[in-house]
Amino acid sequence: MITDFAALLAPVTPEQFLAEHYDRAPLHVRGTPGKFAQVLSWRQINRLLDMTHIWTGTSLKLVLDSQTIPPEQFCTRTLGRDGGQVLQPDAKLVQAWIAKGASVVMNDVDSLTPGLASVSNALEAAGLGKAQANVYISWQSHKAFKTHYDTHDVWAVQVEGEKDWNIWEGRAEWPIPHPVFKGQPQAHHDQARGKLRGVVKMKPGDLLYLPRGWYHDALAEAPASVHIAYGVHAPLGMDLLNILMERALHDAEFRKPLPRQDGTAPAKFALTQRAGLLGQRIAEFAKEPKVMEALAQFVAGYRYSRGGYDILSARGIGGGAAEEAGEGAASFRVVANGAKPVRRGAEWVVKTASGVLPLSPPEAEAAGWLLARNDVTAPELARAHPAVEAEALLGRLAGAGLLVPAA
Repeated sequence: MITDFAALLAPVTPEQFLAEHYDRAPLHVRGTPGKFAQVLSWRQINRLLDMTHIWTGTSLKLVLDSQTIPPEQFCTRTLGRDGGQVLQPDAKLVQAWIAKGASVVMNDVDSLTPGLASVSNALEAAGLGKAQANVYISWQSHKAFKTHYDTHDVWAVQVEGEKDWNIWEGRAEWPIPHPVFKGQPQAHHDQARGKLRGVVKMKPGDLLYLPRGWYHDALAEAPASVHIAYGVHAPLGMDLLNILMERALHDAEFRKPLPRQDGTAPAKFALTQRAGLLGQRIAEFAKEPKVMEALAQFVAGYRYSRGGYDILSARGIGGGAAEEAGEGAASFRVVANGAKPVRRGAEWVVKTASGVLPLSPPEAEAAGWLLARNDVTAPELARAHPAVEAEALLGRLAGAGLLVPAA
């Protein structure tokens, strides 16, 4: 689990990031395969997708070679949780498109699991703004999106596979989610992106930061790739206008009608004078202590509200947050690429970063089975290889650095 902003950035320090990269330049942070193991896994992706009723043709999207697939082609119409008709993704249809190479986009996932929320909470606790997350599942040689920029800072967390990101030199000047920016044609982006700045190969545990407006595109360079894009929306100067609007409601000058226009010079002069007066009043509002206090509170509290439920405590029952029930035993992710048991004389061993780990013949057989997988739980190992102590073997393999706890 990501505990705070420092843990997310490590080994880069928050101070170094804020001084050298924040809103200035991209940053690629190399990580270990286990760094984000508790944020998301293939097992958990399937678990989330199996929560059928939380997905619609909007929250789950499919993109094939830069073309968005209409929801009608992978959804069926059914009754939603509120009783209304909705387009709900159909597993068979979705997987048929995946077989053709379609990328999967799972939108607004930042509050669905503790692991996903841990990164959002770390970003928001650092005062960077509101963090919203989408999961991108893509396949080798199938590009989902052409060169583009985002209207928010991007924090890409690589959890599975590898993906090459093309980072271009061009940067749009602080775009916002408005048709002025959203409606720009691809020809504009292809020209404005400039020269290639570099290619970043993202591997499991890696982190990539892109300031708002920075041009980029990406392509999976492994059979499968999963990254989570945390979009962080910072409070903007335009948000001050909303606070000033509230203040203007209490000023009679802003409630008066503007001078009527009849095309004469005196009428135009009167309107110019009134506009100047109102502009001066707005400048005075911006200096008022109460307006500045409201602005400071707005910026400091600019984050989403997630969780906080403790139902038993609300009734005075129990002593604190309820223990998360989960769906079963904890899983372990395999992080040792290509590791497998080998025979040395009469013994079986598996190579680790610090040496070799001896195994009994039943353990070697079980280890060969699980090291060929992406992740595993103790009950699964026990069912497949009842001759070994599943939890003990998993503990030894994890202690040797071959496995890490996963989401």
